[in-house]
Amino acid sequence: MAYDEALAARIRDLVSGERGVTEMTMFGGLAFLVRGNMAVAASGQGGILVRVDPDEGDALTRTTPAELMVMRDRPMSGWLRVGAEHVATKKQLAAWVERGVGYARSLPPKKK
Repeated sequence: MAYDEALAARIRDLVSGERGVTEMTMFGGLAFLVRGNMAVAASGQGGILVRVDPDEGDALTRTTPAELMVMRDRPMSGWLRVGAEHVATKKQLAAWVERGVGYARSLPPKKK
């Protein structure tokens, strides 16, 4: 499944004012990186992937519709999957994009 291009465009609109944002195909989707650190992605499996503080991941999976991302049968601490139905509105999507961008912004820039 290819990523949802309309969802990617919605994410792009939300991050357009953020400095240091780049786009890169990753995980079968389109990722938005802040200073080289992935913040959020339109997933190739539908919905979005969001990078969060690993210390907040468990609480977020208990209190929101997010699920821990699993890659090759391995849970990925600090990476959440949010289904398309939970980012259908601008307000829903913006909350997750802001969370991912905020965490990515807190990380040191990646060296090129």
